[in-house]
Amino acid sequence: MEDLVKELGQLVPFKETTDIGDLVLVAAKEPHMLVYALVTDITRDTSRKAEWWHLALTFLTVPPQETTWTLRTPQMTGLEIFTMGGEERFVKAVNMVPSPGKAEAPPVAEDTDKPTTKKTPVLKRVK
Repeated sequence: MEDLVKELGQLVPFKETTDIGDLVLVAAKEPHMLVYALVTDITRDTSRKAEWWHLALTFLTVPPQETTWTLRTPQMTGLEIFTMGGEERFVKAVNMVPSPGKAEAPPVAEDTDKPTTKKTPVLKRVK
């Protein structure tokens, strides 16, 4: 799981914090899962002395699935890989706001002498 988390860190722009309304990436070893979820609520678990939080998530699947996980701050901010039912899990918020330094590439001017052809996008099913 540590290798997967390192690779995800290179591919996905993560945030350091997790707030209501954030999109989080959830990775699990068993069942093998890599899915986005929307954080719909975060409430303190007052039944425990240590800081634990009820993290309400809506997994962006078809159909959407709602769940609540009770996690500590390092677990819900991606600082710690944790286990549920003996299986490893990882949760971290994704930074959906583009960085000001990362501008999109300017459009390439097309040669008007050549006929234009539109490519139809191909969708690939990944299992």
